Amino acid sequence: MIETFINNFAELSSHTTTIFALFAVILFIFAFLHFRKVILNTKMLVTISLMLALTILLNQFKLYHMPQGGSITLGSMLPLLFISFRYGPGVGFLAGFLYGIINLLQDPFIMHPVQVLFDYPLPYMALGLAGYFRKHLYIGTAIAITGRFLCHFISGIVFFASYAPAGTSAYMYSFTFNATYLVPDFLICLILLKLLPTKRLLRQMDPSPKNTISF
Repeated sequence: MIETFINNFAELSSHTTTIFALFAVILFIFAFLHFRKVILNTKMLVTISLMLALTILLNQFKLYHMPQGGSITLGSMLPLLFISFRYGPGVGFLAGFLYGIINLLQDPFIMHPVQVLFDYPLPYMALGLAGYFRKHLYIGTAIAITGRFLCHFISGIVFFASYAPAGTSAYMYSFTFNATYLVPDFLICLILLKLLPTKRLLRQMDPSPKNTISF
């Protein structure tokens, strides 16, 4: 029995795409459990809609656009981080999922269905991790963007290895490629968090207890 299990596991391990598909399903289940705890009210819906619109707008101001996707923008992740900081990880995951779908429609680069998951919904849902660090904005920002980086990093290793220059490992290629635009985007977000009246803006996003909608 143990030998059969080992053989089956070895066979499964040889199918990298299958493993990451299962991993994506687990992440979606985890996010869904948080979605069920989300309670939205009218003011929150309006605020989230405005933040998503602002994310879309800021994403249009690209300082640099990578050939296989990914861009350095003028802090386009900041509105999604604000949602997570103000309303917690559950709402952050939901907003990230919605924006991931919007971004897929705006700027699609599709090679495989699993690649779509790791390059669109999942990385933006990862920004919801900032909601666990609502009292530590810089740490929350770092962890959230690291989560996004890991999603793109996995996608790069599995699906974009053929783009790596000769003699360069898929790991190094994916790491360098994704760091090239995410590190500047991260630094821009930190600078904006410092320059903007962040605490006052977050207070103004305070939800009203009336007209709630449960998920």
